[in-house]
Amino acid sequence: MSNYLVATIKPWNIEAFHRYSPQLPGNWHLISSRDELTETLLEKLQPAMIFFPHWSWKVPDSMLQCVPCVCFHMTDLPFGRGGSPLQNLILRGLRDTKLTALQMTSELDAGPIYAKTDLSLQGSAQQIFQRAAPIVYQLIEQIVTEQLQPKPQQGEVVVFERRSPLQSELPQTTDANQLYDFIRMLDADTYPRAFVRHGNWTMELSNASLNAAGELSAQVRFIASKTNEQVGANA
Repeated sequence: MSNYLVATIKPWNIEAFHRYSPQLPGNWHLISSRDELTETLLEKLQPAMIFFPHWSWKVPDSMLQCVPCVCFHMTDLPFGRGGSPLQNLILRGLRDTKLTALQMTSELDAGPIYAKTDLSLQGSAQQIFQRAAPIVYQLIEQIVTEQLQPKPQQGEVVVFERRSPLQSELPQTTDANQLYDFIRMLDADTYPRAFVRHGNWTMELSNASLNAAGELSAQVRFIASKTNEQVGANA
């Protein structure tokens, strides 16, 4: 029976692993920290594939060459290669996207594609990530059981730039819909939330809602203001 690895660091993906992996064929193993992903582990388990639902580090080329590695990108590739896909999609006014399973290569988000499926961008970033987590395992099951072979990407390449924590400061606009989208796209655990600076305080915004009258409300958390360097260090 084949061994498979899932490498992920986000709590919603870890919870999804424990819920869905017992239903998949083969033996499944979870990696939830960077230090666990080693050549020694690969030699021991000899995995047929490694799946990366959410991973924040570059996987060494040597590893990519010895075992098929699959990541999941929240755009309709090759549109939207690069960083911060969820935020970049919402900033462009999109309400739906594709969750794409692709083979990892040395070039970021440029590998051949196994499968795509629809994903709604409604709600907060937390809700979107939680919505995507079980869909990842639908794609994994399809890849494993149907033994899918990846196909080269086709279409125009559009590259997104990774956003920095300092770009989470609320923009100067009077459009309530834009403000609502900006707050919700950053509203997830472990992400730097939208904020406003006021004197010696930083106001972090979450749980935004927008009613039919165009009135925006949000939960506000007051914290001592951080310097630009501190914001970047704590994101």
